Amino acid sequence: MQFPVHALAHRPLTAGAVAELVGLPAASHVSDSFDAVDAVDAVDAEVQRRGWDWEHSLVCESFRTADQHVLCSDSDNPFGDPDARTFLVFGELYPVDPHDESMANGSWLYGLMDRWQEQPGWSGRRPCTIQDCEAVLAQAAQAVTEHLGAPPERTISSSATVVTGPALTHRIWRTSTHALILGPAADNGPYGYLTHVQLSCTPLTCGPDLPSTDDEDGLVGWITAHIDW
Repeated sequence: MQFPVHALAHRPLTAGAVAELVGLPAASHVSDSFDAVDAVDAVDAEVQRRGWDWEHSLVCESFRTADQHVLCSDSDNPFGDPDARTFLVFGELYPVDPHDESMANGSWLYGLMDRWQEQPGWSGRRPCTIQDCEAVLAQAAQAVTEHLGAPPERTISSSATVVTGPALTHRIWRTSTHALILGPAADNGPYGYLTHVQLSCTPLTCGPDLPSTDDEDGLVGWITAHIDW
């Protein structure tokens, strides 16, 4: 049985957005200043130059890109930092919790989903199906393939990085230095129940060599090692 999904909000991923994400590690480093104020000012200037903004309501301490996606990073300054993990969130999913038949938590989670759906260029579907979610991921995969000029190296259906709800497809690409992983991921707060639909760009050093296609457990571990932060 395939469970339905309470709600989905998303803004389509484009090849240009993928290019910007992939280019961040090699961008000119914004500041080497040891002065905290100067460093923040330098990041602010780069954010403005790119047409970005700071984002504090959808995901704490993140950025809103010019394409209206949300970019999270484990670094305060992802510009020109090859060791930074960056995550481009282009969708938000409110998955079914099969252990919550009353769906009592929906009264406040629907409000959080409304915030995502109301962002410029975003749209929503409520309720939706697993097929709707997979269609969003498939469209995003086309954008990644268009930019990189190659299809994903691995495709796996896994719920290992999803808090609740159905398994969805993860796709993996690699550059010479970074892993690109497209798929669902735990939101890491502030919500806990929701799920990001994201493209991550993380250093290949986060895990060992990419496991073979038939090594499902190895692939799940490899994905988790790269996107869990």
